[in-house]
Amino acid sequence: MPDAPRDLQYMERALQLAAYAGEMGEVPIGAVVVAGGKILGEGCNLREMWNDPTAHAEMVALRQAAQAVGGWRLSGTTLYVTLEPCAMCVGAAVLARVERVVFGAPDPKAGACGSVLQVADAPLNHRLKVEGGVLQQSCSHLLKQFFRELRMRKRPQAGRSSVLSFDDPSRRDV
Repeated sequence: MPDAPRDLQYMERALQLAAYAGEMGEVPIGAVVVAGGKILGEGCNLREMWNDPTAHAEMVALRQAAQAVGGWRLSGTTLYVTLEPCAMCVGAAVLARVERVVFGAPDPKAGACGSVLQVADAPLNHRLKVEGGVLQQSCSHLLKQFFRELRMRKRPQAGRSSVLSFDDPSRRDV
């Protein structure tokens, strides 16, 4: 059942990790892998810092959890993540035999737990349970705030062109 006290507790931790990612300039997504009331792995988005397209928060947390248990099978675990996982991350959760995925905000662009794709329902060797909307407003707010600030930083300053002209004396290579 979504919003159970434990779900809220672990999603709060995922939100803390997401905020940390945002402070580092990464898209603010956090993930936590839990079994038996114990955090086995946690991570935040590190794609920019590691120059690694697979360094999504979920992948970082799953790797850490696998190391903690000494194997790739993560049976009986729950993956908490602040944003609906993409196909790669849900695929990794399926392959790792994660029992349940709990996410905060839906991802209408790349979500693979129902928004765009539904990987959990595919006829694969393992099926996982998916629950969404846990602390959805907090998760969505963190992402919206990050992208709003990013857009503000990228806006050209007033009175300056964002494109160099060919007669610009600062362009010595033309």
